[in-house]
Amino acid sequence: MFCNVYANKRVMVTGHTGFKGSWLTCWLLKLGAKVAGLSDEIPTKPSIFEELKLESKIEHHFGDVRDYQCVKSIVDSFQPDFVFHLAAQPIVSLSYQEPLDTITTNVVGTAVVLDVLRSTNFDCIAIIVTSDKCYENVEWEWGYKETDHMGGRDIYSGSKGAAEVIFQAYYHSFFTHSGNKVRLATGRAGNVIGGGDWAKDRIVADCMRSWSEDKPVEIRSPSATRPWQHVLEPLSGYLTLGASLAEGKSFNGESFNFGPRAEQNHTVLELLSDLSKYWNFDHPEDAYHVTANIPFHEAGLLKLNCDKALFHLKWEANLTYAECVRFVSEWYYSFYREKNNMYEVTLQQINDYEKLAGERALVWSKQ
Repeated sequence: MFCNVYANKRVMVTGHTGFKGSWLTCWLLKLGAKVAGLSDEIPTKPSIFEELKLESKIEHHFGDVRDYQCVKSIVDSFQPDFVFHLAAQPIVSLSYQEPLDTITTNVVGTAVVLDVLRSTNFDCIAIIVTSDKCYENVEWEWGYKETDHMGGRDIYSGSKGAAEVIFQAYYHSFFTHSGNKVRLATGRAGNVIGGGDWAKDRIVADCMRSWSEDKPVEIRSPSATRPWQHVLEPLSGYLTLGASLAEGKSFNGESFNFGPRAEQNHTVLELLSDLSKYWNFDHPEDAYHVTANIPFHEAGLLKLNCDKALFHLKWEANLTYAECVRFVSEWYYSFYREKNNMYEVTLQQINDYEKLAGERALVWSKQ
């Protein structure tokens, strides 16, 4: 899988203690990579990073991605073959409380990683992860393409759009000449759900905290439509993109969207109703109640056009909506009710994901 390019390679993951970073780290270990991680903290309690006991399995570093010397010292000593930059302030609600921290983490942090990479003298592939929120969202019904305008009506979206602008500025200024040993691209995805997400003001995390205590969850925007996707979907996209760059394909400086199948568009209410079935609620309406308290702007519709990834990378999403819901529910149920070894549970879900992709003959799974 992924052309076996990650086996025995040195891979650096920023934001490795977070939700997506922990899943990516786990998958990279399964692929045979040696992983070094940089994060400023353990972001939640519980923590998927701690539950998977990843600190003992990798080269683990605490540090601020905005600290140039910190990032440079790790890159210089580890000399990664691949860098996956996921470190970010990812919570929309928190961006209203801490706008400057959000902007500096998401924009300056990205610039620091790029600035360190421009001074390296070894071959390296870098995937800079941003978000679907980087686009200027006018809430049209078709998906945004990679060539659409960057923008943002809120601090979080603005920071992600700005990170993409900074990426392009660095790429054209420093990474286009023939002697440069770094090849890089950005990956854009959003509305990612999966086991082990305990971040504040995320709908699935809020549900699982409440349902584990047999309480209904408060929801703000029941009719908001999102293209829900399991965390393994965009991660498979990032890994495919990294493998393609490693093979020398001409995607240096490009950006790619990674999103779910079209049928994944469901309202918050539909998602909660389907998730609740795994938690033995007699009636779905017992699992939630709606609050009118919406202290910040939330988009009603946002989805991506992923034709570029399909055409150039032969990448397409794997799971159906029902499978996505099952993966999410079973992971949390296993954690809260069955008290299983969550590293083994997570590995098993990655195995199941790979197996389904193989059975469906998805091209990226055969490469």
